[in-house]
Amino acid sequence: MKLNSLKFFDGFILSDLKYLMAYSIPLTAIFGFYMGGYWLLTTPIYIFLIIPIIEHLLIFLKIDDLEKGRINKSTHRIFDLMLYINIPLVYGILIYALIFLRNKDLFSVEFFTSILTVGLLVGTNGINVAHELCHRSKKYEKFLGKFLLIPSLYMHFYLEHIFGHHLNVATKEDPVTAKYNQPLYSFWLSAIKGEILSAIEIQKKRLDKNNLSFFSVYNDMFWYSIIQSLYILIVFAFFNLQGIIFVLSVAMISILIFECVNYIEHYGLLRKKLSNGRYERVTDMHSWNSNHILGRIVLYELTRHSDHHRISVTKYQNLKSIDKSPQLAFGYPTSILLSLIPVLWFKIMNPRVPKQMFQTETNYN
Repeated sequence: MKLNSLKFFDGFILSDLKYLMAYSIPLTAIFGFYMGGYWLLTTPIYIFLIIPIIEHLLIFLKIDDLEKGRINKSTHRIFDLMLYINIPLVYGILIYALIFLRNKDLFSVEFFTSILTVGLLVGTNGINVAHELCHRSKKYEKFLGKFLLIPSLYMHFYLEHIFGHHLNVATKEDPVTAKYNQPLYSFWLSAIKGEILSAIEIQKKRLDKNNLSFFSVYNDMFWYSIIQSLYILIVFAFFNLQGIIFVLSVAMISILIFECVNYIEHYGLLRKKLSNGRYERVTDMHSWNSNHILGRIVLYELTRHSDHHRISVTKYQNLKSIDKSPQLAFGYPTSILLSLIPVLWFKIMNPRVPKQMFQTETNYN
């Protein structure tokens, strides 16, 4: 079943209104804060219960695929505006949460559920949208992407992802390509540490290339540290120690969710090393694809990850679902839940790893 492809205006069709669903996550957060109490669990329940149930229902009804991709590529400005709107939403909800918790007990249910809700928001409409913007060619969009990374305290993601991950994906040199049989919890540690070290090394090489010292003012890692420290100091100035505990906890949740996504996107996939010591080129086979409706729409087509790695500058609305790529058994929300139970993850996903890239010496030990 397909949505109406009637032209809405030039370059934008009626079915593109589906991307408004990406705002459903911040809307559940707003609803949760409005209602208070246990209603603050609305966002995690929506992401990890309601979306998976709807996706499974749509599969059962055989309407789980809106379209494989656009016939004609669109560059209409409205698609960019849909991304930009996430900036005031993320920061607005973050600031409101800090105000909301000002008189709350540090060990209250509302404090804990607020961390979970805002952490998930920052991990989805924050880091994920930042990922899309950081791949853009325009400087102001890259700036907006980095700005969205501040609440997650993960600004080094820009350097590592653009200049590291896309070069080294599906190799042992890539800190965010999970090894075959590597549990998620081990991956969290290795990925977080590896991304920081990789970003530092990338920055050093970029500075060396221009005959600049690592301690130069042109060291982006230095400025990322300054900006993120100022963010924490500003929070402390207005919201005291409780505010710092909140934003640090939010950053931790957002990072863990982000790394869950990294884990499921490339788990067990490897590129062959050629006789000249270089790796084969990245193909459609080196990322897991998922075309489950809600998961891909609320994440701006991130789940069509194979096509993203094929041409990383392709805007989200033009990404295609590639059938020949390795396919996740479920959508992203369900896959994230599954990854939390390594035994189940291995049982379901290991048989799906293409045999031609299965190499026992790269298995996780």
